[in-house]
Amino acid sequence: MPVPSVLAVHAHPDDEALFCGGVLARHAAAGARTAVVTATWAPGTHRAAELARALDALGAGTPRLLGYADARVPESAPGRPRFLDAPLDEAVAALVGHIRDVRPEIVITTDAYGGMTGHPDHVHARRITALAVRAAGLPGFAPGTGAPWQPSALYLATHPRSAAVTVGSRMARPGTPAASLYCSEDAWITTTVDVRPWLPQKLAAILAHRSEVERGAAPGRIAALTPAVRREVLGTEWYIRESLARRGGAATELSA
Repeated sequence: MPVPSVLAVHAHPDDEALFCGGVLARHAAAGARTAVVTATWAPGTHRAAELARALDALGAGTPRLLGYADARVPESAPGRPRFLDAPLDEAVAALVGHIRDVRPEIVITTDAYGGMTGHPDHVHARRITALAVRAAGLPGFAPGTGAPWQPSALYLATHPRSAAVTVGSRMARPGTPAASLYCSEDAWITTTVDVRPWLPQKLAAILAHRSEVERGAAPGRIAALTPAVRREVLGTEWYIRESLARRGGAATELSA
């Protein structure tokens, strides 16, 4: 059975590697089309260059940047609005253009919490993705962005409560209380993927974000872990699947 094509939509450079790097590498290795849309940071910035190296490690093509500013880093996109402040219809239409260009069967983004940290840019990425995956199939929406295309399923990258303490203690900033981390109930998880065979590619993509490593953000904390702990923390990816299939159709599923 052919492995389905995947488009990941995330807020920042490095989110693609941290949230779904293993799945992207797995599908790319099986010959599927994979791509990543990143909402913030502009072409020509250092983080856009790091993203290009990360996507090369994952086999996910070249960066597709919406070019908005990070909520907390205005210099990430000089002269552009913050992602959170951009007109909603504008951001959705821009993403629809990428969906119609890539024509993915599966789209991945973060869960409704925006991941364990609840970063507002992550929450907003999920919001515009949920709108865009449905709007992309409407013939009258965003003319000039390509032929309509309806993905089959939306997958929300998340962490179950049973894994949040273990993963969060390694990934969150030192001193972050476990109770403050957002997670999903175990019963909500529809798809659990063992990505340990693709851990070298996922780790290479994470470490490609050198500026985040150097400033001690999540990639930096991962760089400091032992190989055994990295395997424990990064070796599984969890998702909540939402079917987008038309009535009577079956939703395409990730290779798990």
